[in-house]
Amino acid sequence: MSAFRAPWALCGGWAIDAWLGRQTRDHDDVDLSVFADDQRVLFDHLAGWHLEAHDLNDTHQPWDGRHLDLPNHITARLRDDGATTPGRLETPAKHSLDIQLGDRSGDDWILSRRPRISLPLRNGIQASPWGLPTVVPEVLLFFKATAYFGIEEQMTGGRFQDEPDFLALLPHLTEEQRHWLREAISVVHPDHPWLSQLSS
Repeated sequence: MSAFRAPWALCGGWAIDAWLGRQTRDHDDVDLSVFADDQRVLFDHLAGWHLEAHDLNDTHQPWDGRHLDLPNHITARLRDDGATTPGRLETPAKHSLDIQLGDRSGDDWILSRRPRISLPLRNGIQASPWGLPTVVPEVLLFFKATAYFGIEEQMTGGRFQDEPDFLALLPHLTEEQRHWLREAISVVHPDHPWLSQLSS
């Protein structure tokens, strides 16, 4: 992604590890955050990759660069995935990139439209200790707290990783980060179980 011509950031489980400075668990893929209005740039950048678009119900179909409305995410794998190439790490995952499409308005990252929660983009993506643009801890945990809350039990395999990720990052949050996360979650899900831990 070093040559990608638009904002992007590491997110998901590897981003948790980037802030902690160590790998905490196995990961099936690498999660990236890219903004929806840069999806054509993304399509051109990943020329030669096998791309699929996934909607909220996780129905998927090949992505040919057509505009995708939110919420949608894109999975990507090299077309030769599964082949053994000298010097190349083998990936057991079905896809090697899971690209989350984000929403923005001007210089603001819109995390939720209803209710409206946003923050300046410069505050939401910063360089992690690994030197990569990375979604900041409180925004990572906001998405983990709210994206699937109430529907985890309907998902195959659930979201088993979210609670350990929260507990791993929690001791490292500043008071300002804890306050922002507590307020943001409470606006969307005032009954969320993480709120009591963020208040203690």
